[in-house]
Amino acid sequence: MSKGLRARQDMEKERETLQAWKERVGQELDRVVAFWMEHSHDQEHGGFFTCLGREGRVYDDLKYVWLQGRQVWMYCRLYRTFQRFHHSQLLNAAKGEFLLRYARLAPPGKKCAFVLTRDGRPVKVQRTIFSECFYTMAMNELWRATGEVRYQTEAVEMMDQIVHWVREDASGLGRPQLQGAPTAEPMAVPMMLLNLVEQLGEADEELAGKYTELGDWCAQRILQHVQRDGQAVLENVSEDGKELSGCLGRQQNPGHALEAGWFLLRHCIRKGDPELRAHVVDKFLLLPFRSGWDPDHGGLFYFQDADDFCPTQLEWAMKLWWPHSEAMIAFLMGYSESGDPVLLRLFYQVAEYTFRQFRDPEYGEWFGYLSREGKVALSIKGGPFKGCFHVPRCL
Repeated sequence: MSKGLRARQDMEKERETLQAWKERVGQELDRVVAFWMEHSHDQEHGGFFTCLGREGRVYDDLKYVWLQGRQVWMYCRLYRTFQRFHHSQLLNAAKGEFLLRYARLAPPGKKCAFVLTRDGRPVKVQRTIFSECFYTMAMNELWRATGEVRYQTEAVEMMDQIVHWVREDASGLGRPQLQGAPTAEPMAVPMMLLNLVEQLGEADEELAGKYTELGDWCAQRILQHVQRDGQAVLENVSEDGKELSGCLGRQQNPGHALEAGWFLLRHCIRKGDPELRAHVVDKFLLLPFRSGWDPDHGGLFYFQDADDFCPTQLEWAMKLWWPHSEAMIAFLMGYSESGDPVLLRLFYQVAEYTFRQFRDPEYGEWFGYLSREGKVALSIKGGPFKGCFHVPRCL
């Protein structure tokens, strides 16, 4: 057999494999969305229940603002981009005024609550930007799905407030600066800002121009988390990009690095920067996967210590749904842009593990929390941290 014929046969086989995965993923997306549409809608007060048991039964009616924002974003994204989800039931659930009416605290309305009662009264506030980030994503996507300018006005106003907190004055978050506390920058902050830059700039050239410098700044801040001569991605660094001492400085989260990787890949694609893309693939896809994949049981560790001390987080060795979701996105996006077969093989490796271990064939959706050995540790399908987001976004 000639090399040319063998190459064509290999390409055809690869296309068939990818097509099979596309069909499998599409069917799974339908099942996952159906689960949330059936079980999570609060018909009395609006908004969404996210504390759902294995079968979808509500076990707590508290509502978490960042998960409310995520589900609104997800529904609108599906409505806009998939013909089979372009129906009024999905859009009307997203347009419900619960998030717009209750998320922002009054007065002065700059911060969002973190937790609300079922009927929208604030329970808890976090001194971070993340509820506000997902509120912004939701409002922007609502504008894109409906054309109603009031949603975009909300998104841009909150975006400007978030940028002010991050780059100018964080005092409005209510977090005191204590003398002994290190001036640490978690990777999550520039990651989320970069995600917002991409979100708001996708459909608005004026905003894309407005946030160009911010996007570059976010990318550089994320890249500072590559430490130890390029051999480790650390979750926290100092504000000037240096390694911190102790457990905080040595902390690694492979799933977060992989998620940052595909955020950076989108940035590289928009900028047209193949050199940076290659760097991102090497440091934010391959490096965290090689260190974070469990050689004995498969799956990605949740936390690691850069010096191989035992991590202090009790769940460090558990396998969680979202790192695997983000890894699938990262490897397939990397392959799509580079054609590197190594990245495609890693996608298959993660996807096979994920569909085998997390998917619930009986009641739908995915389990979120597995033991190191891959056994279901928590049977819930949603809670304070897991909602209608990582799984359907990945699919």
